[in-house]
Amino acid sequence: MSENLLSTPLEALHRSLGARMVPFAGYAMPVQYPAGIIAEHNQTRQSAALFDVSHMGQAKLVGAGAAAALEALVPGDILGLKPFRQRYTLLTTASGTIIDDLMVACLPEALFLVVNASRKAVDFAHMAAHLPAGVTLAPMPDRALLALQGPKAAAVMARLAPEAAALAFMGVAETRVAGHACLVSRSGYTGEDGFEISVEADAAEGLARALLAEPEVGPAGLGARDSLRLEAGLCLWGNDIDETTNAIEAGLVWTIAKRRRAGWDFLGGAALRDILASGPARQRIGILPEGRAPARAGTEILANGTKVGTVTSGGFAPTLGAPVAMGYVESGHAEIGTSLALAVRGQLLPARVAAMPFVPHRYIR
Repeated sequence: MSENLLSTPLEALHRSLGARMVPFAGYAMPVQYPAGIIAEHNQTRQSAALFDVSHMGQAKLVGAGAAAALEALVPGDILGLKPFRQRYTLLTTASGTIIDDLMVACLPEALFLVVNASRKAVDFAHMAAHLPAGVTLAPMPDRALLALQGPKAAAVMARLAPEAAALAFMGVAETRVAGHACLVSRSGYTGEDGFEISVEADAAEGLARALLAEPEVGPAGLGARDSLRLEAGLCLWGNDIDETTNAIEAGLVWTIAKRRRAGWDFLGGAALRDILASGPARQRIGILPEGRAPARAGTEILANGTKVGTVTSGGFAPTLGAPVAMGYVESGHAEIGTSLALAVRGQLLPARVAAMPFVPHRYIR
């Protein structure tokens, strides 16, 4: 493995648990542990699993005008975000495409941001370049981020951090977890109930060991994280969304707050207003292939022998025992139930457009 890879504060723990480490977004990250990806996937769906997501970018946006400054760059309602609540939103270009997706939490003294690992340098530079006087972006490289996910995650947190366990979906609390000072949100990237826990880097291993010591919890790596988010129909930046896609075609219209549609007064707002009015030329869809062969990213999608799109994410869905995929097709072929064909290893395999998520979300509202 390249010596240039960065490591998270939990790398030694991963190796002690027998993780297979791989390069991801410039970091050495665990793709799986000895139990294997399917076992880790099922652990998350049936009980609780702990993921290291410390490679993600964490930062605070500080200053009296922080919410208004961020609103100029995203389509979400940041000014209306109540204290200790969190919101998913998008950083957009002037043409309305997606620089990144991110989480924004409202704290008493600042906005707390979590961005994608591969995009944090781009995101932070973009935001800093657009901030007015009096608003400062403060990256937080000395913090780790853990994700405890699954239907039994709340029972674990009830023992270790009762205040966090009482949160509703997208709620945030500054509290102690197993004795460690943390910022906890009830959120995640698996479709399951769960928590994301920000903690000082030097406390991360102690916190992780405390969570893994609970009988419901097992470790899980990037492989299970990807199969879980695919079953949940959640986008991965660089696959399903990027600077060539926009919120309308990506099925993320809901991220454009109703209040923001009155003025479209954010970077790329005018472009998105026009796309929404005229309708997108293509749309992100869910795909259920027939048979057992998975269609991976880059697979051509055909209708009546003509290419109409491309798969952006695909693989085997352990919960369904079948392959699933998502991708973009010309809008005329996006209706649920539409018959398609996938060009997999020189063969055209039948498939159909399906509703997402493939596995229902189980967030606690």
